[in-house]
Amino acid sequence: MRNIKLYIASSLNGKIAKLDGSVHWLESIPNPNNIDHGYSDFYKSIDTTIQGNKTYNQIMSWGIDFPYADKKNYVFTRNKRLKNNEYIEYISENHIDFVKQLKKEKGKDIWLIGGGQINTLLLREGLIDEIQVFVMPIILTDGIELFETFTKETKLKLIETKSYSTGAVEIKYKVV
Repeated sequence: MRNIKLYIASSLNGKIAKLDGSVHWLESIPNPNNIDHGYSDFYKSIDTTIQGNKTYNQIMSWGIDFPYADKKNYVFTRNKRLKNNEYIEYISENHIDFVKQLKKEKGKDIWLIGGGQINTLLLREGLIDEIQVFVMPIILTDGIELFETFTKETKLKLIETKSYSTGAVEIKYKVV
């Protein structure tokens, strides 16, 4: 069975984006040696991405080529009128059943890109296997939480921690 991995950066106070969805604050973290924080190795370990529609729209607003073109990409939405394109397939209903089936298919691991709503939905349903958070050396005054209001206690087992010269701290958990 494939694993779903939430691989994400957050501020020290648990914000993954500003209220408008922007993540430009990540560029304010000094990184003179261009450390990729293990991203290249992680990216090689997955062949599929899942993200919410707000996250997808934020990425597309950057004016860059779609960054995951070599992967199978699913965007979760409630809007049934959105049309698939060459890079993404919209999933507009039965999200949980879809993810359960996707995990059973052959392939590499699945990257849960975010945002807060889909992170919460999949964690609440017990579908996230691993959480890899990069806590960045910044406190944001407002923003989107890593998980929205959460009503289910979830136990985690620490797998690994690592600190970087950028001030980032990587924390990797297995969801128990």
